[in-house]
Order: sequence, then structure tokens, then C-alpha cells
Amino acid sequence: MKLPLHPCPALLAGMLALLVCLTRGVAAGEPIRIVTEELPPYNMTQDGRLTGMSTEVVQAVLAEIGEQASIQSMPWARAYDIALNAENVLIYSITRTAKREKLFKWVGVIAPMDWYLYAKPGRKISLQTLDDARRFQIATVKEDAGEQYLVSNGFAVGRNLQSNNKYEYNYEKLKLDRVDLWISIELNALHLIRQAGDDPAQSVVRALPLPDVAGQRGLHMAFSPQTDDAVVARFRQGLETVQRNGTYAAIARKWL
Repeated sequence: MKLPLHPCPALLAGMLALLVCLTRGVAAGEPIRIVTEELPPYNMTQDGRLTGMSTEVVQAVLAEIGEQASIQSMPWARAYDIALNAENVLIYSITRTAKREKLFKWVGVIAPMDWYLYAKPGRKISLQTLDDARRFQIATVKEDAGEQYLVSNGFAVGRNLQSNNKYEYNYEKLKLDRVDLWISIELNALHLIRQAGDDPAQSVVRALPLPDVAGQRGLHMAFSPQTDDAVVARFRQGLETVQRNGTYAAIARKWL
């Protein structure tokens, strides 16, 4: 049987509806997956729920754009690998370095940060340049920006870097003299020291500031490279809105 040359209006309407549904499905893609790590006070699990300054900013952006997505906390190396290789993955809090610039689609800054090499006051370690640190053992976190920075400058895991999966291990190793130095973001270091019941002013000294680690200042949220640009733009607009309308400032006052 031949189809009519001029399909009836009902048939055309049905075909149009089907096309719209298919188009929306392609545009929507897979659900957004959000991955992070335990990096207090930026992102951390308390009483079974994720919180922290960066987490609250990400949640505010989700609310602003009307997006629902679960957040998973895991070791950084695993989160980093997922964000590199899967579609529609948002990762935070991530440092925007030159090495990572083309690996992710960047949304924007969600928290401030400053990197330092820390030492114990009693050790009296004097560092004028990064080269001075090469003869010491340094505690790092696997594949985080601090470790990547040191590796890119000729340091090596197993030689002068002791790599761990959890940030709190590094302060313990410094405290017990199992390492000489500890590379960390300042707010994370202060939080971990206080959490251990110690006074930061008595427990560590800033042996060397490391402004080059951060690249573009602040911790970011970023998408996996396979993510559609329209999704990235929508999150970027949402972040700009919460920064502009006072939501970000209110969150920052709670944590800084």
C-alpha cells in the first residue's frame, strides 16, 4: 500500500512530537555525575553527609540552574581518572594548573587557596627556593596538584616524595617525623591540625610558599572533556549568578 503524498495532520503532529523527544534526549545526554574527595574544609563527610565550602557552592549552583545530581566522595586519584575519561562528570575542588588546562572544561573558581611546604618548628628547616627541598622527604597526596607540581619540577615518588591517598595521613607523618615536609593548601592544613587537637601556631611553620602551584588562583569546578559545551555553559552561568547575588559570599563567611 502506498503512503499518501500529503500525510494527515495527526500523523505530522506525532512525527514532530517524536522528533522533539529524540532531540531533547540527545541534548540532555547522560545524567550529570559529580565526584570529589575528602579535602576539609572544602569538601568533607560529616555525620554521613557531604559538606564544606566548595560542596555548598556546588549545591548552590545546582539549585540555581534546577539540576539534580548526586555527589560521590572518593580518593582523589580515582575521582581524577573518572573525570578524565567519562562523559558528563563534574569534579571539584580542583586546582587549575597549566598541565590540566586542556584536560578539562573549566567552570570557575569556587574557593580560595594558598599552597605551602610546611615543616615542624623544631626542625628549623630553612628553604629559600624549591631546589632546597630536594634533599628532604615530602608528604604528598596521590595525583593532587601539589604532587603533580613537585613531580613536574623533578621530584619523584619513592625518592623524595611519600604519596598517600588521604590528606590526614600527611600531617600525622610530619608530626611523627616520618617526613620532613608536607605540601598542602593552607585551609586544609589548618583544619587537619585543629581536628587532631593541635594548635597550628605551635605545630607547623610555613617553610616555603608555593604560588606557582595554583596557576589561576582558587579551587575550581570543572567538567570532563567529553561533556557538551552547552552543559558547561549552563553551570558556568549558574556559578556566575550565585557569585553575583550574594550566595557565594554568604557561604564563604561560614567557612573562612
